[in-house]
Amino acid sequence: MSTVRNLESIPVVVAKNLRRVYPISKGLFYKPDLLQAVGGVSFTVWAGKTLAIVGESGCGKSTLARMVTLIEAPSGGSLQLGGVDVVGASAHEQHALRQKVQLVFQNPYGSLNPRKRIGQILEAPLEINTKLTAGERTSKSRAMLAMVGLRPEHYDRYPHMFSGGQRQRIAIARALMLNPSLVVADEPVSALDVSIQAQVLNLLADLQRDLGLAYLFISHDLGVVRHIAHDVLVMYLGHTVEHGEKNAIFSRPLHPYTQALLAATPGLAGSGAVQRRTVLKGELPSPMNPPLGCVFSTRCPYATEQCRIERPVLQELHGRTIACFEAERLSVSTATE
Repeated sequence: MSTVRNLESIPVVVAKNLRRVYPISKGLFYKPDLLQAVGGVSFTVWAGKTLAIVGESGCGKSTLARMVTLIEAPSGGSLQLGGVDVVGASAHEQHALRQKVQLVFQNPYGSLNPRKRIGQILEAPLEINTKLTAGERTSKSRAMLAMVGLRPEHYDRYPHMFSGGQRQRIAIARALMLNPSLVVADEPVSALDVSIQAQVLNLLADLQRDLGLAYLFISHDLGVVRHIAHDVLVMYLGHTVEHGEKNAIFSRPLHPYTQALLAATPGLAGSGAVQRRTVLKGELPSPMNPPLGCVFSTRCPYATEQCRIERPVLQELHGRTIACFEAERLSVSTATE
């Protein structure tokens, strides 16, 4: 179980202009409104790397996770897993792809069946998706328990007999039973005590190193993101506003929204990169009625008339991509502080 995977030359996941729109019914005789949860997001994740998706609640992070895990189909754009186009894949191909991408849920108390023993929970994916014998399934499940730091006697216990951190270790073990190449972790430590969070994050890092896993890590906690991510994608109202290598963004955030997120994070607010706090006014706009121009223009302290009528496109700047008309000016001001 500790064999390191050969890192392939093709990326594990490639998303291009990924969109998800939901029709909202207004009644039998009315045309439905459209809610754009994800408005065109692009990214690439390689084996052995972690891309963190960050932003406020309602920005589209979890919707993006559901598309990548094939729970929901994209409304537009393209999504490739291991070089295979998900949108155009047959039912048989999608079944195989689902085994290569697994999800770790936020709440370890609700994600495990309380009526099943841990061994049954771990063996279920193998029983459904493989032709392994009962003995082979048991052997693999026990080996996976050891890999995530649990003892052999835990195999026959029920979920209620474990702490939150232990339950999340079990959930991680279940996600790895089918040998996925990508694990989507949706707020995997937010429900845990702070003292336990670091242990689970270290476990994820160890598993990534040993197995060559790629992670799509969904979080609103930038302190956690700084610990585990290689790259960071900042979302606002379904759109990418800044995307780049972790150290570049944390040391010198350029988008006003990224600056505000970092300034509001304990432990990061006093760093040199975010000494000037960006104050956000107002609330997140409705995705059913987004601003005409830049999606952040209604809360941005630097918004101009151009920002209110024209939507910026992502551009390369100082080692990241950023969607902001004022990016050049802000990059100069942050460099001189």
